[in-house]
Amino acid sequence: MTTNSDALAAPRALVISRWLSALPMLVILVLTLLASVGETLHSRLLEVGGETWPDYFSLRVMDHVQAPSCEHQPDLDRAVEQAVQVRQQELASDPFADVFGGVVDRGAIRSSLEAQFAACQTQWQNWQRLQALDSPAVRAFATVEAGLSQAVVLVTGNRRVLLGLMLLFCAAAATLRRQHIALRPVESQRDDRVATLAQLLANGLLTVSALLYRQQELAQAAAGMPLAHLFMHDVWVLGFGGLTLISAWQLRLPRTDLPQGESWGRSLLSIPLYSFMCLTAAAQFAWHGFYHGIAVYLNMMAELSALFLSLGLYVWVGMLLARTHLPRKVFDLIRPWQLPPKWLGVVVLLLTALPTAYSGASGIFILAAGMTLYRELRRAGTSEQLALATTAISGSMGTMLRPCLLVVIVATLNNSVTTDELFTAGARVLLLTALIYTLYVLVLGGKSTLRIASPRAALPGMLRALWPLLPYIACFVGVVMAWELLLGRGLDEFSAPAILPLVMLLVVAMERLILKERDPDRDEGPEAADKSLAEPERGGFRQAVMRATDDSTALIGALLMLMALSVSMGGLIERSGLLELFPQDLGSVWLTLALLMGMLVIIGMIMDPYGAVLLVNATLAPIALDNGINPLHFWVMTVLAFEMGYLTPPVALNHLLTRQVVGMPTEWESLHGTFWQRNFRYILPVLVMGTALLVVTFTPEASDWAYRLLLGVPE
Repeated sequence: MTTNSDALAAPRALVISRWLSALPMLVILVLTLLASVGETLHSRLLEVGGETWPDYFSLRVMDHVQAPSCEHQPDLDRAVEQAVQVRQQELASDPFADVFGGVVDRGAIRSSLEAQFAACQTQWQNWQRLQALDSPAVRAFATVEAGLSQAVVLVTGNRRVLLGLMLLFCAAAATLRRQHIALRPVESQRDDRVATLAQLLANGLLTVSALLYRQQELAQAAAGMPLAHLFMHDVWVLGFGGLTLISAWQLRLPRTDLPQGESWGRSLLSIPLYSFMCLTAAAQFAWHGFYHGIAVYLNMMAELSALFLSLGLYVWVGMLLARTHLPRKVFDLIRPWQLPPKWLGVVVLLLTALPTAYSGASGIFILAAGMTLYRELRRAGTSEQLALATTAISGSMGTMLRPCLLVVIVATLNNSVTTDELFTAGARVLLLTALIYTLYVLVLGGKSTLRIASPRAALPGMLRALWPLLPYIACFVGVVMAWELLLGRGLDEFSAPAILPLVMLLVVAMERLILKERDPDRDEGPEAADKSLAEPERGGFRQAVMRATDDSTALIGALLMLMALSVSMGGLIERSGLLELFPQDLGSVWLTLALLMGMLVIIGMIMDPYGAVLLVNATLAPIALDNGINPLHFWVMTVLAFEMGYLTPPVALNHLLTRQVVGMPTEWESLHGTFWQRNFRYILPVLVMGTALLVVTFTPEASDWAYRLLLGVPE
């Protein structure tokens, strides 16, 4: 029998566990956010200081500026006489003075001293002007600006440490909660043992690789070679050592709440993908004697620490969004039209394109907003398989829209394409993909009406639904305008990681403190309501933020570990020379396009987009250009092929991430239906993206008209 004290103790233990899990991650995220805000704010303060006080850049360091050392009001005649006497003494003691001329030029000495005295007067005038401008207001402003500068330098200078702590702490959370990304979830005790053993081996190899790399770097430092960031080796060794101990502890205490396993083959599919990548890369690196190879590429990942820290902020934004009623209210705006599920999916894909563009990668968007999107599609009556398919493909719709960071990286690496060209082509590819999705859903999505409500009936409902959205719009517009007016920056790919978390924190605060909204989970049904009643800590602003942070932790860890090992896989591919076997001249542009398309899809299946772009730019891009493929055509095809790879089994990363946030299918058709019914969530995205990829790959070469139409190139 459960006592009242037990009932109270369970929620209290849950609260303590959540705080212990979320608090360190919250500190890392807040520091990352403050660094992004601080950099922009410090730049703005320097601009304001320069506009207010013309000599601010000298005034800000006034404490370190000393008065001129020269004489303020010198006696020119006396100085000339002294200089003449000194010169005469030098000539008198020089035995060769008569040979080189022993006459003292009094006029030249006077001219030289006059120039020196004029420069001295200028220095004193500047000093006196600075002293006159050095007011308490300037000192107060400079103190704030200098303090902010030191704080920003402290945080940004340790971004590597923040990334290391984020990766390792979140990876530990994903390991403890058994939430690493695998081809299939753990469903039996055998699955659990196999997955845990694979993680133990992978984490052990990571520890050994980091330790060997540390020893090599320390030896080079002892030999006199200047090396930076040596302390990161200790972070990696201790972190991966901790992950190894966690896996060993889990292997010693296996789960007993699962049934016995049926098949070793199915159990092998439960091994986390990062473990597969680690074991494969470690074996190949060891074959070539490059035993510390994984650690080398892990440190290369740290070179892009700002980028991967932004990933954590985007996932946090998504989890904060899930703690609000904003998605439901946005869908309330669409519901008066009574769209059938087929049309609703098209609208959703178009609406999610812009958020994907700001997140910069499809996987990040799915982790951040996948659960919210799936939940709203199901509320609107969409079938489980179609909702899963739409959620998985939603992250691929805006990867070439402004201001996607992936496109910026492509344009930065290449002088042959510009961001404007890629963004223009990306908008057309989005419309093409949405059209193809619409056609496939109409044909394959089953029977349903295509009728929608009349404007006369729908518009009043839209206007009523728009009213509750006004506070959210005000929050977004207010933050963006404040950022623009106070900091002089708009919403772009560089400011979005800082602006969007601030917007979502303001939205959560508004709902909890002003609108008095309850947690969205309390509206999910009787079980959720009972759970919410049993966990009263979900109600307030602080609790909502902590829960969102706690939900983010394991998701970030699972994705970062996968990205970290995909960088190693990219290095393995590059060092193996496999891509160098690709013929430089195939003699046919059609054959070149077909082979490149296949290789790009394969690369997209095993690598994160940022690492894949670096690899392709160094290897396949020169081959494409040498075979006569237009650079704009090649890079549009590349990004689309990556998205195809993220949706293509057997890996299908976007589907794995969808399952990570949504869970496994539960309806009868998904579990016991025909092959088509069970796998429609995989088939539809592959058909849509595959068709779009084929059109984008081959049609531009077929005619100039198609090239201009698809890629937006003017005549």
